[in-house]
Amino acid sequence: MNDYSPAKFRETAFHCVFCNVYTEQRWYFTKFGNNGGYTTFDDMEACKCVKCGKLSIWKNKKMIFPEQQPIVMPHPDLPITIRNYFDEALSIFYKSPRGATALLRLAIQQLLLELGEKGNNINEDIKSLVSKGLPIKIQQALDYCRVIGNNAVHPGEINIDDSPEIAEALFKMINFIIEEMITKPKEVDELFNSLPSGALTAIEKRDKK
Repeated sequence: MNDYSPAKFRETAFHCVFCNVYTEQRWYFTKFGNNGGYTTFDDMEACKCVKCGKLSIWKNKKMIFPEQQPIVMPHPDLPITIRNYFDEALSIFYKSPRGATALLRLAIQQLLLELGEKGNNINEDIKSLVSKGLPIKIQQALDYCRVIGNNAVHPGEINIDDSPEIAEALFKMINFIIEEMITKPKEVDELFNSLPSGALTAIEKRDKK
């Protein structure tokens, strides 16, 4: 899973919203000129990135500049069809966590297609993957996405708008599934296929017996 630390109020280190480097952040109270003097606003603070020197502005513990801040970075192996939903969900997350979650539900359906399932019924697709030996942690991650996504489309027991951290976790779950189901198998394939041709032929003959 991507190791990304989003910006949080009064945290002393996170990934900068400007240069995207994980580095020290320094906090300052804000003062504005007022007839030759200064007025301090207790509900506003500025955060300066030590790496790039740029300032973000926070009011009532929430960042107001820049307006949009990434909460997680898309996994580099996200298929383009899923990446489109993922990026759109990121772009509206702060304005509508529920809308972002509904988009991520579509991303999960597309992901199940990528994994060889029908993509019509998330629950049935997970059941099919489990019957094929899906690891328990991947099943749990998919079911988390299924349940949270269903509550976005058909509001139930979970109030996503009141608990945006639930939607935030959904982004991380999708990255986790991509890492386990796409990235790691690809890395194993690349290493295996780099073996000498004689060794590969011997393995193929062994497995045919």
